[in-house]
Amino acid sequence: MRKYDLYAILKEELKNGSSYLVTRPSGQVIRERIEKDIVKEKDAEVIALDFSKIGVIDYSCADEIVAKLISRLISGEYGDKYIVLKGLNENQKENIEVALERKDLAVIAEMRDGKQILIGNLNNYLQETLNFITKRGKITAGDLSTALKLPANTSGTRLLNLHKKRLVKRTEDIRDGGRVWVYEACL
Repeated sequence: MRKYDLYAILKEELKNGSSYLVTRPSGQVIRERIEKDIVKEKDAEVIALDFSKIGVIDYSCADEIVAKLISRLISGEYGDKYIVLKGLNENQKENIEVALERKDLAVIAEMRDGKQILIGNLNNYLQETLNFITKRGKITAGDLSTALKLPANTSGTRLLNLHKKRLVKRTEDIRDGGRVWVYEACL
């Protein structure tokens, strides 16, 4: 996992002495800097945006940074990478959540107290599947099918949809002489 300290990026890019992420123009500067760094990362890398030294993030900045990064990540602009959020406080979570919900997006986050949560929109059956993966660590479609008593095509579709939303990592493995996709939690 590669950690991006948003406070350090804020200091380098805006040079204003603030720990607040506010206004859309400021968010655009920070997002563009993050994008320059993300494209240099290797495939399958999990990028953690660290908010622990950030004070406030307003809605417009949350939309400009987090929602746009997640949207572009899902569209494939950054290749096979993943984004998670770390070090959030409750106020930051609320503004980021509104920005993600308005665009029907979701991201995995870790609060300052260490609790892992999902921020944004995800339908119930994908939420159930994500929770199962989080508890198990790694899973295949066959494992999910057996554990939740789902048809094989249903479990495979759920896992693929979570991967497309960049909420779980996917790697190929050889098991019992054949290839199988293994899905695992990003945090």
